[in-house]
Amino acid sequence: MQIAFQMDPILGVDVNADSSFRLAEEAQARGHRLFYYGPDQLAYEEGVITARGHWMTVDRNGADPATLGERVCVDLSKMDVVWLRQDPPFDMHYITSTHLLDRLADTTLVVNNPFWVRNFPEKLLVLDFPDLTPPTTIARDLETIRAFKAKHGDIILKPLYGNGGAGVFRLDAQDRNLSSLYELFTGFSREPLIVQKYLPAVTKGDKRVILVDGEPVGAINRVPAEGEVRSNMHVGGRAEKVALTARDREICARIGGVLRERGQIFVGIDVIGEYLTEINVTSPTGIQELERFDGVSVAGRIWDVIEAKRA
Repeated sequence: MQIAFQMDPILGVDVNADSSFRLAEEAQARGHRLFYYGPDQLAYEEGVITARGHWMTVDRNGADPATLGERVCVDLSKMDVVWLRQDPPFDMHYITSTHLLDRLADTTLVVNNPFWVRNFPEKLLVLDFPDLTPPTTIARDLETIRAFKAKHGDIILKPLYGNGGAGVFRLDAQDRNLSSLYELFTGFSREPLIVQKYLPAVTKGDKRVILVDGEPVGAINRVPAEGEVRSNMHVGGRAEKVALTARDREICARIGGVLRERGQIFVGIDVIGEYLTEINVTSPTGIQELERFDGVSVAGRIWDVIEAKRA
């Protein structure tokens, strides 16, 4: 097959951690041909969805993660699969790319399905499962956020469309910074904020469970660094081996059918203690860590599903 990756610069990735690299590596090992382009190079040209990029080969042991051919323009409808793998923020640039990729639906398998990526990003899809999540409010109104804090005391405040742990604040019962943080966030963004009740269990880790076509394949535990409330590996979180619990499987059973029906083949959910906090569909990570801990080929499972769908 011919496989296109819409992603952030591949020459800058960590070959031992990056999930997009691992997906490309597995595809190449199966004999598929790889094409790479950045989201800025996606275009609509007189009825055709195109991308200007490079045919490539990847190499874990090379001087660079990938060897790129000459820059060329391709018609993405000629591709068998297009991977939507650029990182958030989930802004209008990101949303526009999902609209353009939607136009390939008749000819090309886009993973994950861009229609549902657009309509159910990470922190919004969980709203369909309020009994699985901690108390949550999404608002731009300061009075509403204050009322939530007054009710729950210890809260987490963060941008609705942020990523990688950026802009995440814990405000405990004694904290007096809510108004200042509200002014800061609303001063540079028109987006709402999301507030959730703080879960003390996060000190023991924020579990990333990976689902492939709606089925859980394993999990890693991300433990915050000393003095940190955020467990994201971007900000110093430590990955460790962990088993799926009965509660994890219960959560996956509840959401798995929805993910499968909506074409979300590779998904990473976040679980703190007994609660589901995010359903990551835009550009989930964790494949390589899970493969090292559990000895299972997660990338292989993903490609088995994709190859079956294309067949």
